[in-house]
Amino acid sequence: QVQLVESGGGLVQPGGSLRLSCAASGSIFNIVAMDWYRQAPGHQRELVARITSAVITDYADSVKGRFTISRDNARNTVYLQMNSLKPEDTAVYYCHADIEVRTGVAGTVLGDYWGQGTQVTVSS
Repeated sequence: QVQLVESGGGLVQPGGSLRLSCAASGSIFNIVAMDWYRQAPGHQRELVARITSAVITDYADSVKGRFTISRDNARNTVYLQMNSLKPEDTAVYYCHADIEVRTGVAGTVLGDYWGQGTQVTVSS
């Protein structure tokens, strides 16, 4: 199967920066897309940024110009560089990926996978 392991969360002051990482491991044939979601207390989980295998990116309006998503295909890793952080960015950030996994000699199946989440707190 596949595991997504996140790292890089923490406490930062307003205006500061953090970089999140998410590494995928397992019987990976192809990573179609990787995303970052976040969920703040009392709010629904929302898509923050997405990057496809063709390196097409998309961002939530609230983070455009401040966050940058990138991926290292050789390491099956996605990053989220977060700059100019605001208190309203405080949330648990989750990595998500659409991944084709090997199922046998020549078979694959597409599945979606989630990381365990990492807390980002922006506060003075």
